[in-house]
Amino acid sequence: MTLLNDPRTRHRRLGVAAVAAGLLAALLTAGPAAATPDPGDGPAAREKVSRSDAAEVKAAMASGKIPGQDEIVHSDNVQHLANIPKEALPGINSDLAFQGRYAFAGNYDGFRILDISNPKAPKTVSQVLCPGSQNDISVSGNLLFLSTDSSRSDSSCTSTTQPATEKSSWEGMKVFDITDKANPKYVAAVETACGSHTHSLVPERKNVYIYVSSYSPSATFPDCQPPHDGISVIKVPRNAPEKAAVVNFPVLFPGEGPDGGGNPGSPTNPGVSKTTGCHDITVLPSKDLAAGACMGDGILFSIKDPEHPKVIDQVQDNVNFAFWHSATFNQKADKVVFTDELGGGGAATCNAAIGPNRGADGIYDIVGKGDRRKLVFRSYYKIPRHQADTENCVAHNGSLIPVKGKDLMVQAWYQGGVSVWDFTDSVHPKEIAYFERGPLSTDTLQVGGSWSAYYYNGYIYSNDIAKGFDVLKLSDRRTDPAERVRLRELNVQTQPDYFD
Repeated sequence: MTLLNDPRTRHRRLGVAAVAAGLLAALLTAGPAAATPDPGDGPAAREKVSRSDAAEVKAAMASGKIPGQDEIVHSDNVQHLANIPKEALPGINSDLAFQGRYAFAGNYDGFRILDISNPKAPKTVSQVLCPGSQNDISVSGNLLFLSTDSSRSDSSCTSTTQPATEKSSWEGMKVFDITDKANPKYVAAVETACGSHTHSLVPERKNVYIYVSSYSPSATFPDCQPPHDGISVIKVPRNAPEKAAVVNFPVLFPGEGPDGGGNPGSPTNPGVSKTTGCHDITVLPSKDLAAGACMGDGILFSIKDPEHPKVIDQVQDNVNFAFWHSATFNQKADKVVFTDELGGGGAATCNAAIGPNRGADGIYDIVGKGDRRKLVFRSYYKIPRHQADTENCVAHNGSLIPVKGKDLMVQAWYQGGVSVWDFTDSVHPKEIAYFERGPLSTDTLQVGGSWSAYYYNGYIYSNDIAKGFDVLKLSDRRTDPAERVRLRELNVQTQPDYFD
């Protein structure tokens, strides 16, 4: 996620072009979208909307076109089982991971571990204060990993914000021992170039490899110099995590010039982010594949040698994609869903002015074999319900729902809520279920909504930026077979082979 117009951010920026008139145009063209804010410094900035826009929001509520403020609505096949509000960590809620009867919820101020053995009544087991946005989170065995992509005074959990222009500033990966879920222990830290916006695990028996995604270098940042056209690869020995270290920095976008061979962005491709690294990578270890969402590019690469990933194909969409944000394989590994985070996650892009093809998912078929495989575009998917101009809404994090012979996905759309959709037919995707809340506000654009919505062992879990941890039950003949699939662990960016 990249929040707009936040005064607390350091100066890493993304360019976004004008796409509509009024409030949305102002949001997307008043300046470049700022990078993820430093945590712990207060709430994200709120954008006052015009009187006419506020009046339209209230009129839409009165007519029933959108839910009332904070009102919960959902399709008939969805049941809202539980909500656990924020507790000790007041920051922005971010990503989720799962292991056994536990859910691990990232927050810009740290992370929370919840016992979900009774999905109707989750219980907080522990909360760890460790500021460092986004605190993208994953788990493997007894280890928990956190991404820090905000400049800190040091690698400790008591660090303070510090400009990225200072050489002593720290950003990167943190490692915790979670053998005792009630008392996690901080055991290692690894600094990485340009920090760690997100990360993805490639777990092996003795080691865990971490692909670290980061971007937006600057000649003024001592530890984040251009060109930054690759990813950091960290090797973590399971039995000695304190020896974790960067073992490679594979260049994914080789080419001439200061930024390598990625998308040049504006002005060559107006409204498209210049590729200066990756935002997110999803790996599919069972198929030795990974898909990277890299700002202005989508890539497919081989991870047969996890220390030396190799790009197979690279695609761009300079018409409808502004910022390639994340990726999801289908079970057969013959499709990839890429998301476009138009507006950086802080703008109202789920409305008629933007339309159905921007701020959406792009569905690509994988055709061919081996290193000759290609990504071939088929269609877009976007939630079919318009949202208010006070609601940040765009395609965000989701996961597969494991049903043999079908391609089903649950996905977060910030204040657009949670959408369950079917892309078995790559050309004609369709929604089959949804859950959402009404706007946080009728007169200001406040950042909120579902950051991540994932299916795990029979339930959908959503980490809402403002409202906390939600549990949903989906009851539908099309998705019911997934209830028979049980996992011991789930990091969505490390996709499992559900039927192996």
